[in-house]
Amino acid sequence: MVEFPSNGSTASGYLARPASGSGPGLIVIQEWWGLDPSIKETADRLAAAGFVALAPDLYHGEVAGHQEMDKAAQLMQALPPDRAARDMSGAVDYLAGHEAVTGDGVGVVGLCMGGMLAWILAAGRPDRIKALVPFYGYPQGDMEPDWSALSASCQAHMAENDDFFGPEGAGALEKKLRDMGKDVTITVHPGTGHAFMGPHNALGTRDEKLAAEIWPQVFAFLHDKLG
Repeated sequence: MVEFPSNGSTASGYLARPASGSGPGLIVIQEWWGLDPSIKETADRLAAAGFVALAPDLYHGEVAGHQEMDKAAQLMQALPPDRAARDMSGAVDYLAGHEAVTGDGVGVVGLCMGGMLAWILAAGRPDRIKALVPFYGYPQGDMEPDWSALSASCQAHMAENDDFFGPEGAGALEKKLRDMGKDVTITVHPGTGHAFMGPHNALGTRDEKLAAEIWPQVFAFLHDKLG
């Protein structure tokens, strides 16, 4: 666990480093459960692939168990958007200045709620964020940011059967952003349900075979864009 400045306050997060000791930087944004073992496992997986991965604790110590759907929903709804934005932006600056991070930009990976927030962070920090990989999450309605400054290349992975972030909205977002000249590819994976990459399998939707195919694609994309 590390601490870093967050616009006059202090935030914390889980930092995972590769065996080599250095590599491109990645922000890993949590699901609605909080900074739980599964998101740390995801950061460790990215570190094993050569990245310096930082998962900021957006709930400031609160965590919901995978059987506590109501608590997770409450934590997500109670999350102050301005504080989350500050914490994520602070994490970007901390990582960009970290001695273990190579290259001149960072990437962001997010799942579920974190997938949605990853888009917003990339749109708000085009100065630092060069690559974006959101899983089964995107901003909708009033949550949509101003997309004009988005400069990161994006490889997004969505679920076909998803009551939270449906495939129709994903397709509409891809068209909108491509029409704006953005480098965005959103893949809706047939037959999948929300959280199909989640090691916790909290929703019973985990697809281990597909996850084993997608992770190498993600690693290659991020290494290509970040060095």
